[in-house]
Amino acid sequence: MIRETGTTGFRAGAAAIAGELAELRHAIHAEPEIGLQLPLTQARVLAALAGLPLEVSTGRSLSSVTAVLRGGAARPDRLAGGAAPVVLLRGDMDALPVTEATGLPFASRSAGVMHACGHDLHTAMLAGAARLLSARRAELAGDVIFMFQPGEEGYAGAAAMIAEGVLDAAGPRRPAAAYALHVSSTQYPGGVFATRPGPMLAAADILRVTVHGRGGHASQPHLAADPIAAACEMVTALQTMVTRRFDVFDPVVVTISSFHAGTTDNVIPDEATFLGTARSYSAAARTRLRDAFYKIIENVADAHGMNATAEYADEYPVTVNDAAEAEFARAAVAEVFGAARSVAKPFPMTGAEDFSYVLQQVPGAFLSVGAVPPDRDPATAPSNHSAAAIFDDAVLADGAACYAELAWRRLQTA
Repeated sequence: MIRETGTTGFRAGAAAIAGELAELRHAIHAEPEIGLQLPLTQARVLAALAGLPLEVSTGRSLSSVTAVLRGGAARPDRLAGGAAPVVLLRGDMDALPVTEATGLPFASRSAGVMHACGHDLHTAMLAGAARLLSARRAELAGDVIFMFQPGEEGYAGAAAMIAEGVLDAAGPRRPAAAYALHVSSTQYPGGVFATRPGPMLAAADILRVTVHGRGGHASQPHLAADPIAAACEMVTALQTMVTRRFDVFDPVVVTISSFHAGTTDNVIPDEATFLGTARSYSAAARTRLRDAFYKIIENVADAHGMNATAEYADEYPVTVNDAAEAEFARAAVAEVFGAARSVAKPFPMTGAEDFSYVLQQVPGAFLSVGAVPPDRDPATAPSNHSAAAIFDDAVLADGAACYAELAWRRLQTA
């Protein structure tokens, strides 16, 4: 028997459709898609929403789905210019270029593509929340935007949906709050939710460098200009910069993850290239990191008598939870699921999220939820993005109920 402290009954309702949510999740998982164009996933979402009292639209430049539920109990004292209050719920839908190694009966049938980050669960959870809230539409004190988003994994799909008007989908009044859930195959036991005020995930940027030297015979380096030596010094200087020029309480991360130069043992190449990622948790640190990167590359190249082409490419900004919304979400989870399942996360995560674009314009909160199968240890289980990552279907009902609870409760106070 499911016991919930609140009176909405969303947990019981979600449990009743848990099997259908699992079927939807498995179908999406078996045919994963990458990037901004997800026609198969979009079709499954549209089918899952069919028959519900929703205003549904699809994206122009991407395979997004936006669904608006108009509540029937908006109080006049909360209206502004005749518009009801609005809450937005986001679920991302895209997969990763990973070859699945889970052995699941519903494993990916698409070569080299896998839902290794759990977005198939997010999609099913959000579809479940749409069903739960639609069933209580007459009592809903405002409108809900359901944002089914492609292209989270490096394609900035949230930014594209914002450009196409998702924040204005319900009319002249923008969302009072926005929420997103993300499953984790590690960190927390299954069904444990975690969030925090302020930075929740890092900004993620890309570093690209090509050092232009002058090739020659490896036995006569003095007659050449060796770009490998200069590039290696740049990598070392970047690592030293992190530990010596940035406050540990406003940290940054620089990791060089790709380095290419040369073709054989006795030839000095003309060029050396490397690629990396930069993470930061504040706008100030991000700006300082960008400036320091360019100076290091330029100065080291100059010291070696060479030139270098450097690019610091801005990717996702810091995902910043509004303090009040994070506390609201944490308290709501604690009331519905019990205090032991609502954790105040002590530190941000070093991953990044394009829900950050939504939170730049709308106050809200990003929550993590444990989806580790009960027979696995969260400390040692394969992590998100692993080819062996497995997420427990049992969290689907909890996620759907959580989405519904957050929207329902927030509209009561909007």
